[in-house]
Amino acid sequence: MQKLQVLLVLFLASYDAVFSLSDGLLPNGNFEKGPRPSQLKGSVVVGNDAIPNWTTQGFVEYIRSGQKQGDMVLVVPEGSYAVRLGNEAYIKQKVQLMKGGFYALTFSASRTCAQEEKLNVSVVPTTEKKDWGVIPIQTMYGSNGCESFACGFRADYPELDVVIHNPGVEEDPACGPLVDSVALKLLFLPRRTSANLLKNGNFEEGPLILPNTTWGVLIPPHIDDAHSPLPGWIIESLKAVKYIDSDHYTVPEGKRAVELVAGRESAIAQVVRTTVGKVYDLTFSVGDASNKCEGSMVVEAFAGKDTAKVPYESKGKGGFVQGKLRFKAVSTRTRIIFYSSFYTMKNDNSGSLCGPVIDDIRLLSVRYPRQA
Repeated sequence: MQKLQVLLVLFLASYDAVFSLSDGLLPNGNFEKGPRPSQLKGSVVVGNDAIPNWTTQGFVEYIRSGQKQGDMVLVVPEGSYAVRLGNEAYIKQKVQLMKGGFYALTFSASRTCAQEEKLNVSVVPTTEKKDWGVIPIQTMYGSNGCESFACGFRADYPELDVVIHNPGVEEDPACGPLVDSVALKLLFLPRRTSANLLKNGNFEEGPLILPNTTWGVLIPPHIDDAHSPLPGWIIESLKAVKYIDSDHYTVPEGKRAVELVAGRESAIAQVVRTTVGKVYDLTFSVGDASNKCEGSMVVEAFAGKDTAKVPYESKGKGGFVQGKLRFKAVSTRTRIIFYSSFYTMKNDNSGSLCGPVIDDIRLLSVRYPRQA
């Protein structure tokens, strides 16, 4: 009987570990379970524990789809409900994670006013000084008024709080962003192989793309994030890049790719070990996502002191071309960089920024460069 009890304890412990590591929405991560009527004053949430599974602080509103603010209809990213964070308000939830694991947090958000809006995403406790990121909400790349964002972090403790905070101070406390569909994904850190000296060159490992959304996931610049949610890659720019999947877009290879949505302000980079004097070939695919992004596009690739420009004439219906850059390493570490030369907008009159898709990036040393 004692042995059975021990086995039962071990089984429950392992079950809890598996449950805590599952990818997807946090409990009530889409806020479809709301406060009781007695815990609402209009749309304002009354009480810190009124929203199931969440703790709130400050001016927090529970917004239903189609709700108006004056003449403006508030955009709920997914489902029927979302929360709006007013001045200095936050929501948080305690989660069980694998200590030492790297995670990507995905959530959707939309603006509600014309002011510059930001969200501060963090996990606590943490042993790092900057395991948080300030994500700007004012630049939108889609035509439906909302976006999904991702940031990465390392779980320094098996239990921590995920916190989403509006640091803004506006005259109208109801001028904060809407937040919806908060999800987590455990990241598996890819390694370099003999077939590719770059990590995650096909972008198959990255943040969770929410299944009920069609607009991809924006990954903010590295200056706003201590850990990239796109393993192996740095977002080396002032603007975000968009992580897309083949369920909703056209990608050159595999299931996922990256769209450079903001011209030269949207770049990705990776630092790779190289041997001084050795010759390397960098190959990659450049295309469009079949998302009405038309026009002349150019992706520029940099490796150390060498560069290559790959033009692509997009008709907005999918397709890609192959690019190649051969270079000789001048350092033991070479920075590989990709960015788009031009700004491009969709042809649907939405004013939405878009750009070339990059995928299937490979780096190999050339054994006999004179014969290649």
